[in-house]
Amino acid sequence: MLRSMPALPADDAPLAGLVVADLSRVLAGPLVGATLADLGARVIKVEQPGGGDGTRSWSPPASATGSTYFDSANRGKESVALDLADAGDAALARELVARADVVIENFRPGAAARLGLDRDALVAEHPRLVWCSITGYGSQPGGAERAGYDFVLQAASGLMHITGDVDGPPTKAGVALVDVLTAKDALAGILAALLRRERTGRGGLVEVALLSSIQAALVNQLQSVLGPIVPESVESQPPSEPVEPRRAGSAHPSIVPYQLLETADGPLAVAIGTDAQFRAFAALLCVPELADDARFATNALRVAHREALVPLLEAALAVDGALAWEERLLAAGLVASRVRTIGGGLELAAEVGLEPIREVRGAAGVGRQLASPIRIDGVARTATTAPPLLGEHDASVRAWLSHPATDEGDP
Repeated sequence: MLRSMPALPADDAPLAGLVVADLSRVLAGPLVGATLADLGARVIKVEQPGGGDGTRSWSPPASATGSTYFDSANRGKESVALDLADAGDAALARELVARADVVIENFRPGAAARLGLDRDALVAEHPRLVWCSITGYGSQPGGAERAGYDFVLQAASGLMHITGDVDGPPTKAGVALVDVLTAKDALAGILAALLRRERTGRGGLVEVALLSSIQAALVNQLQSVLGPIVPESVESQPPSEPVEPRRAGSAHPSIVPYQLLETADGPLAVAIGTDAQFRAFAALLCVPELADDARFATNALRVAHREALVPLLEAALAVDGALAWEERLLAAGLVASRVRTIGGGLELAAEVGLEPIREVRGAAGVGRQLASPIRIDGVARTATTAPPLLGEHDASVRAWLSHPATDEGDP
């Protein structure tokens, strides 16, 4: 049974006292706001009256807030419904920006200005403000006009081209990976800008494009297209030919075995990163002769002879099931895991002491959320306020914004 972690005191939360205006919707921007709330910031989510963030209607699974999709990225926030096409509400939104330390938005470039929230003018007017813009393809002509959606970016970036079985079609990742990685890049940019503000008193503009974030996440696969670093002093060095990666199922392009291998009852993920590990792995499988085979003596040779090696390993693994082999490999100091469900992954996190579940409460009710992966002083700080109902904090936020500013962090 997965238990929830107890609530934590907020008096020393790293971002206590900071105000965040979350003007974003869907996933990438809201995830940034949720993480800032985890770290102690007061995050005020601005939503369109009537429907709010579109993910409230992305169900099943349904929730008291609308959907579990919305829940996943909006804990710890206050919700105020503002119609930015209304002059009065637009004025309140500008007042919120004036009192904020951080603004997060993912409007198409130019859209916020048409609604009375001119980013460049507001950043100039409030020099300590950190403004984070998340776009699909950047803000330059040719990209600014294009809407960014995770699924399409997985195709456009090349991620989908390298994901899936060797002989199968391109496949999307099982989660909105582009949005999630973009959120982490945006968070890093915001925290860096806040740190610079501590030194200089100046905030600034953080811009992150979905396309840029997922391309950065392609790391070694993308670098193989750009080619290696070559010595400038060698004039005769021919230009490197790019290598375009292809789909390889679960296999790694540069390490063998580093993939799913079949056992008697299902696949086992095995990661053998060194020649010494391969020798130990072969001995554990009772085929020590494979480590002495000239075709498999080094990782480079194993990559070259992957098609010959994998069937031999799977024949040895066929005598027992994935769980039994996982236990043996872990006991031997090797790295392996059977393929777990998401629920099984949560159970594993609990088994190893990560305490992955946090209880949240609010007007919407009570529920469980994943604890923050960021641990500070040994503590995974996670907001314990449930994701808000649409406009749940209208009265308090509107009252705060309608009175002269004193302590910006106070409601």
